[in-house]
Amino acid sequence: MIKTIIFDFGDVFINLDKPAIQKELSLLGKISPPQIQEINIPYETGKISTSECVNAFQKILTKATEKEIINAWNSILLDFPEHRLQFIKDLAITKKYTLILLSNTNELHINWVKKHVPFYNIFKSCFDYFYLSHEIGLRKPEVSIFEFVLKQHQLNPLETLFIDDTKENTNAAKKMGIRVWNNNPKNDDIANLFTIKSNLF
Repeated sequence: MIKTIIFDFGDVFINLDKPAIQKELSLLGKISPPQIQEINIPYETGKISTSECVNAFQKILTKATEKEIINAWNSILLDFPEHRLQFIKDLAITKKYTLILLSNTNELHINWVKKHVPFYNIFKSCFDYFYLSHEIGLRKPEVSIFEFVLKQHQLNPLETLFIDDTKENTNAAKKMGIRVWNNNPKNDDIANLFTIKSNLF
């Protein structure tokens, strides 16, 4: 029986264009996916600041302005359909499950969301616990992030469902005994959770 549901954020609630960052940064100069990840991972875990992140990109993209880099970085973020907000609001009201958000998110992205998603605070308030990687210094698919959440809230993995669009992340959680749904953002909608995954509940 599921008692706790852990949700990813991007491509579960807010829609993403994942190839956009590489595409937009490449318009500013020559940069490879490994170079982007070399900056992204420490930024996403709070080991470097926003200014340090931008400066790191400017060392590679020497002609790019701070604004151009930030705009390219935020190009991954799309819309947040309101029916998904309604879903999590309705679920929170039932108090049937402990609701946790666990997202690989950096400061620039969450600041964009706060500015462009008018109901962000309402969304956040639906969760019992709200974890962003840059604030806790841990990121998926590291085992340590799942250990942290399980230990922090004394969760039984078999009574916990983790939902994430990235297979690498759900695989890591599954190895720890956590039940998982690797949703496909092209076909699956979180609002249909209890229909699509009725076998888990």
